[in-house]
Amino acid sequence: MLILGQKYKFTDFELNRLNKKFNSINSIIYKDKDSSKVIKEIDFILKKDKFKIIVLNTKVKVDDEIIKYLTNIRFNNKNVKLIYIEHFLEMYLFKCYIPESNDDLHYLDDIKPYTFFQKVQKKIIDIFAFIGLFIIFVLLRFIVNKKTQSQSPGDLYFKQLRVGLNNKEFECIKFRSMRLDAEKDGVKFASKNDDRIFPWGETMRKTRIDEIPQLFNILKGEMSLIGPRPERKYWIEKDFEKQIPYYNQRHIVKPGITGWAQVMYPYGDGIEDARQKLMYDLYYIKYWSFILELKVIYKTILVVIGKKGI
Repeated sequence: MLILGQKYKFTDFELNRLNKKFNSINSIIYKDKDSSKVIKEIDFILKKDKFKIIVLNTKVKVDDEIIKYLTNIRFNNKNVKLIYIEHFLEMYLFKCYIPESNDDLHYLDDIKPYTFFQKVQKKIIDIFAFIGLFIIFVLLRFIVNKKTQSQSPGDLYFKQLRVGLNNKEFECIKFRSMRLDAEKDGVKFASKNDDRIFPWGETMRKTRIDEIPQLFNILKGEMSLIGPRPERKYWIEKDFEKQIPYYNQRHIVKPGITGWAQVMYPYGDGIEDARQKLMYDLYYIKYWSFILELKVIYKTILVVIGKKGI
């Protein structure tokens, strides 16, 4: 795999995943370089490692000579595939590229609400999910309450306003996993090794047990089993909308108890993490299918059983 340009910066997590698919990964930066030197560099690498994929990861104008060279590769070497970064991310990393600015209105055409038939399928899945989660809720509630009260006496449930479908707020409910005074110093993201989380709360968060009460949000039609995780309006207005283009596109569908981003991306608590998760959320919306829904359920089960963050 040969990456040409720096339009999208791959994370270490993604490079580790790609290393399992490709024998080697090289990159060439051609900005402000002589085209003949770039062509020689590409030619040398192709002959050396026999790459099958060249990723056009560029946002600057490509020199005509380089375009001609790449076009000839496509015709003369059938084993080499040229692919733009947008398509590459969707085909190999199952996420949608997000433009750096909000001026690409064509981008909005690709991310659309579910069709009527898709909504019917989602509804059927949510009904079965509610029944299953209700049984689990009844079985676990006593244990959860006992352990919570022994480590952090107080309310069993934690309720907080989150943004859902069409940017409307709703009261999201969870089993409480933090101390009662968790926000005495103000609003802040939960983080790894967060001292506000008591031990049993940490276990619930890792196994997603704390999310089970959201079955009542499903019952009220505010959430689905699977969808983008709902965020607080505070963070959306303060950071996400301002720094992440098209962030509100995730609100054209109902939020979920679990989601494609949660099973495909490791735990994160910053702006870049939110941007990365949005890419997965938009992929889920764009390519929703019954099979993809089953994949998320399967991967979520693996997370719960293995207590893994991804």
